[in-house]
Amino acid sequence: MEALNTSALEAPAADRPAEHTTAWRWLILGCAWGALLLTFVDRLAWSSVAITVGHTLAIPLAALGVFVTAFYIGYVLSNVAGGIATDVLGPRRTLALALLPLGLCTFLFGRVASVPAGMLLQVLMGLAAGCDYAACIKLVTAWFDRASRGRATGLLMTATSLAVVLANAIIPRLLEIESWTRLYAQLGIVTSLFGVCCFAIVRDGTPPDREPVKPRASFRLLANRDILLLTLAGFCSMWGTWGFAFWANALMVKGYGLSSVAAGAIIMLFGIGAIVSKPLIGLWSDWLGGKRKLLVMLCLAGFAVCLLMFGRLHGAAQFRLLAPLLGVTAFAYSPLMAVLIAEVAGPAVAGSASGLTNAFWQLGSVIVPLVIGMVFQSTHSFFAAFCALAAGPALAVLCMLPVREIRR
Repeated sequence: MEALNTSALEAPAADRPAEHTTAWRWLILGCAWGALLLTFVDRLAWSSVAITVGHTLAIPLAALGVFVTAFYIGYVLSNVAGGIATDVLGPRRTLALALLPLGLCTFLFGRVASVPAGMLLQVLMGLAAGCDYAACIKLVTAWFDRASRGRATGLLMTATSLAVVLANAIIPRLLEIESWTRLYAQLGIVTSLFGVCCFAIVRDGTPPDREPVKPRASFRLLANRDILLLTLAGFCSMWGTWGFAFWANALMVKGYGLSSVAAGAIIMLFGIGAIVSKPLIGLWSDWLGGKRKLLVMLCLAGFAVCLLMFGRLHGAAQFRLLAPLLGVTAFAYSPLMAVLIAEVAGPAVAGSASGLTNAFWQLGSVIVPLVIGMVFQSTHSFFAAFCALAAGPALAVLCMLPVREIRR
């Protein structure tokens, strides 16, 4: 299938346009990194304010995940459209279309006074935020060749991990001195302003295929066996990663009586492990000649084991010891899976492939907050909740086994 041609993707740096060999590409990568950082901080802020808002709006514990689910309903839908828009309109315009409305909706969420209004705004926030991922991956594909794409994607993906650190290190402390409504207003303003900066600075790069991408061709990507397997593996992986990110704080507070600041500090260590691991595993993958699959499987297997171990721990001191290693395994696989998707799909539809597969991946994030909430509510067992989380990466390893890597 022409849409899946990967020859242009493997062109050596000397054969690519001159602009790709300049420092400009690092500025482009920095803008993409900042966009991912802000969109993830906006969504993860809820994990720190959930209990406070729950008291304000009279929402029971088991139902707190409903706002997360509402966000991801919009997020999943917009990933598909955003991926196609990235290939048709270009990543520069798509980033602006993601950040500006997201900033506005985040600002307005701080003023909700009812659950229905909050759910509506969370859906709208998801619809806006879902466009940025495909645009960022498309920028890396356009500006970096295969020899440096692993480390570039690893650096890009540190944004999601740093967002976990910032959300859990800063937001609980800010809540001690200001209201959650003011916090959301500030996040919304910063997000919108950065969207304007991205529109002014980002350039799409020289696309390898100037033909317009048809939506029908994008959906045919799921007929590719390896794309389908990576889609299933990503779904299971995100189940564990974002299930932990959204629920660990509340589980430690409710299960072991930790303060929100102490629990946030533990999640911050989790995020630090992730930040360190992503560029290193990307560099390791490039050093191995572009091999991704085995490293992904090792990370996912370690992630499942670490989740089970974390569920057996007791007390803040033990949580702090394991949290960095858990962060390494929970996030290190993500840049390599993103690169695998782009390389299997080919440059012409890299945005569509990233958006379409990420939409399915994020279904895990839609379902897991409600599932883990119900498991803990019904069993009152910290370990049972973590067994449910560990099932995701364990199944992801099985999905990765038949995946065929592209070799050049």
